[in-house]
Amino acid sequence: MVVRLLIQMWDVGRTAPAGEGTIAMGLGLSAIRLDSTLNLVIVVVLALLAIIAVPFFWERWRRKVLGRSTTILAAVVLIVVSTAMGGNMIGGFFPTVGALLGTGVYSGESVDAVASQNGSDLDKLRDAGAMRAKEGKGSVVHMTVTGKRTGLTRDVSVYFPPQYYDPAYRALKFPVIEWIPNYPSGPEVVTGPYELPARLDAAIAKHVLPPTLVIIPDPTGKPKVGHDTECIDQVNGTANDTYLSADIRDWAIERLGANPQRKAWTMAGWSSGGYCAMNLVTRHPQWYGQAASVSGYYKASVDAETENLFKGRQDIVDANTITVNMRKHPSPVDILAIAGDKESFESFSIDQLQTAVRAPATLSSWRIPDAGHNMNTFKAQVPDVLAWIGARTVPPSAPQDKKIVSNGGVTPWPLPNTGAKGALVDVVE
Repeated sequence: MVVRLLIQMWDVGRTAPAGEGTIAMGLGLSAIRLDSTLNLVIVVVLALLAIIAVPFFWERWRRKVLGRSTTILAAVVLIVVSTAMGGNMIGGFFPTVGALLGTGVYSGESVDAVASQNGSDLDKLRDAGAMRAKEGKGSVVHMTVTGKRTGLTRDVSVYFPPQYYDPAYRALKFPVIEWIPNYPSGPEVVTGPYELPARLDAAIAKHVLPPTLVIIPDPTGKPKVGHDTECIDQVNGTANDTYLSADIRDWAIERLGANPQRKAWTMAGWSSGGYCAMNLVTRHPQWYGQAASVSGYYKASVDAETENLFKGRQDIVDANTITVNMRKHPSPVDILAIAGDKESFESFSIDQLQTAVRAPATLSSWRIPDAGHNMNTFKAQVPDVLAWIGARTVPPSAPQDKKIVSNGGVTPWPLPNTGAKGALVDVVE
């Protein structure tokens, strides 16, 4: 199967019309699944055969140096690939080779439709969405969104609940969950391996969660590997925070009919996405009412995969440390933090959050039996996370009078200047 897919990839790329090579290659790479059990078994079997081949052919090669080197190299490469594929399946990072290399093309496998940039043609997709809604299913639409403040263009997938296509809801404003993928993943892992759309359909059908828009932006951009941004406005770098908060929020209110009230907005995520959710909500309490984190942490993770985010600026480090935000800028936000009992740092982070929380903020924390920091631990918590959000967010509602302040009287706090292009600075509206 792997060989056949490689041949198909080559044929698609080779026969592509002029100007379509990148798209064709993306389609080919997107056909090679990294989350396939069958593909993993094939690679493991090949690795075992390669290991056996090393001693078996050791004295049989006519060109001993070349033959021995080749079999050893093949065995090592296959062992590394099989180990990486196993880890990828546990963590749920990249569903395809295209996603890994940043050349993936979104297909019907994890989304129901692809819209034009900024969702300019979403109205044309209403009929298809209405058909799915009759079956009680929401629709996942992929597009790219360019931020007005930052100018950044990134992949965004949006889950539209079945009620979004119901004429009775046409004039209503919907609450929003902004779901941040874990590094180094993108929106495709949330709509694919995480199975979030099906979980949302079930929660809405059971009235555990009101009909809710779920926006899944790419927090990293391309390339991904080695470029972990931790959703931060980088010092003299990329304004990731501003894109994920101000840009996405403004776009959703203008284009999707999202409710601008702060209690209608929740951020959620797993692992780095959990840190991002809690950090962004405590940084922007005038826009967000809730944050839900599974296996997140209380401060930015800085390691070999992280870009140089802070460039020695301690004020920027502090302004992106959730416990510091909680102590220095207490705001009426509700935070849910979940960690597994085998996740030492994530569990320690809950202890730090409990010590730092100040009224009017509230912190709900759960420690759960787990199998370690992996996708299965996270997926098991999704129904409870959606129920927690559902108990705190607002249902779809009629547009409010413009005289009513959407921030609910919650004032922003002054953000230090990072020097990032378009980044939020000081007191923002």
